[in-house]
Amino acid sequence: MDVLKEKSFLFAVRIVKFNQFLKDNKKEFVLSKQILRSGTAIGALVRESKNAESKMDFVHKLSIAQKECDETIYWLELLAATDFLSQKEFSSLKNDAEELLKIIRSSILTVKSKLKKEK
Repeated sequence: MDVLKEKSFLFAVRIVKFNQFLKDNKKEFVLSKQILRSGTAIGALVRESKNAESKMDFVHKLSIAQKECDETIYWLELLAATDFLSQKEFSSLKNDAEELLKIIRSSILTVKSKLKKEK
């Protein structure tokens, strides 16, 4: 889980910097707020999952992080389609988001599998 914690934090840092770029250079203030919210929520939810009250609470927190990650990919796609984001920037950010999504999904499936075995 430490890999997920680190990667989600580094992704949040990228998103904060990207948000600043959108505001300063592209004068975009609406979509930038959306991607800032969803892109930074991933790491916050990963941190919350560390203090989960149960395995199901852990799964719940990571499930919300998964949704936020997928939403972030949506905003990236929209920003790319509307020319606020170059193809190179888009690919880099999207690849990071998809990697996070895979790690989160894997973590959820692992815990769910363990819960089934305990029954």
